[in-house]
Parts: sequence; structure tokens; C-alpha cells
Amino acid sequence: MGQRYPELFAAVGVHSGLACGAARDMGSAFSAMRGGGPVEAGEKVVPTIVFHGDRDTTVAPVNGESVIEQARAGTRSTAMTSEGVSPGGIAYTRTVHREADGRERLESWRVHGAGHAWSGGSAKGTYTLPAGPDASREMLRFFLSVAA
Repeated sequence: MGQRYPELFAAVGVHSGLACGAARDMGSAFSAMRGGGPVEAGEKVVPTIVFHGDRDTTVAPVNGESVIEQARAGTRSTAMTSEGVSPGGIAYTRTVHREADGRERLESWRVHGAGHAWSGGSAKGTYTLPAGPDASREMLRFFLSVAA
């Protein structure tokens, strides 16, 4: 949605999802979920943060990479990667893309060992990984940082 309507969206957060246009119907959606779909670069960089489990068998992790690639919109950036462990003991890799002017408008989190589940979600919910890094908190931090 952010790529189709950048005038309406200041930033985008995606958790375990597909890039815009990766699917056109139910058949292509299931195909894209398994192995990624054809994705065109966006026309404009829309600040985007992505979370994806590296053992997601519902939506293949390559889709998270496709979201970032589309959001880069063909601009040059330098990827800086760091690794960490959530307070709940779940390892992750965080990659931030820094543009030539120093802005950091793209960020991706790969949650190690996670399947198709919201990282840091409530234990009372379904499809959640309570011990993972808190995706909701990190998305809010990201949205506030790019709004400044």
C-alpha cells in the first residue's frame, strides 16, 4: 500500500508479509508465499520496517527481503547489520540501510528460529512468539524516528 499510495503513507511496517504486487490472485498469492513473487522496485523510497522469522513455512523469508528491495526504490544504500538476543532469549539479525545523505529509512529484522508468528506478541494470542524481539515496540520506534 505504501508503494502504491506514498502520498497517503508516511511509513510502512510489514510482519511476515508479501511485497506490493507480489500476487494478483489466490494462486499467485500461494506461490509468492512459498517462494517470493516478481516484485518491481518502487518509484519512491517509503520508510519501511520488516520483521520475518527465518523458519516461516507459511510466508517464505525471501518475501521480507523483497519488501525491503521494493522499498529501496533503486536508491543506493549501505546495509549495516547487527545481531542480538531478545530479553526472552531469541536471537535476531537487524539490518539498517543508510542512504548517501545519512538517513536510515529501511530496516529489517530476521528473527532466528521463528515461524509464522508475531514477534513479541502476547502469549494469549495465536501465531505469536512472546519471547521474540518486540515487533510492535520496534515498529513504533521506527515510525517515530522517520517522522522526525
